[in-house]
Amino acid sequence: MADFDVFAKDCPSREVFAHVTGRWGALVLGRLRSEPQRFGEIRRQVEGISDRMLTQTLRDLVRDGLVSRYSAGTNPPHTEYRLTPAGAGVADAVLRLAESVQTAMAAPRLP
Repeated sequence: MADFDVFAKDCPSREVFAHVTGRWGALVLGRLRSEPQRFGEIRRQVEGISDRMLTQTLRDLVRDGLVSRYSAGTNPPHTEYRLTPAGAGVADAVLRLAESVQTAMAAPRLP
């Protein structure tokens, strides 16, 4: 296995890291953690994301190997997105980070 270093300018893991930590990538991964979902279900749960941004985010996460796209051969097409095993691990970390942020926001602040 090759070594990866997100701090190295030319490391391919940096682009994947950017997709995961970007505004929408983390939210989509977090929502997919519970179960496979269709496009419209994800859009309803990730408030504020446009169709265009959700499409691009899903494409990036699929290309990165964190999300898989499953299309049943039905008419109309039934397409679901689900986490890959690697994506599940990343989603767990994203959800821990989200929980930490929410906890920090609820903590009293010093003047």
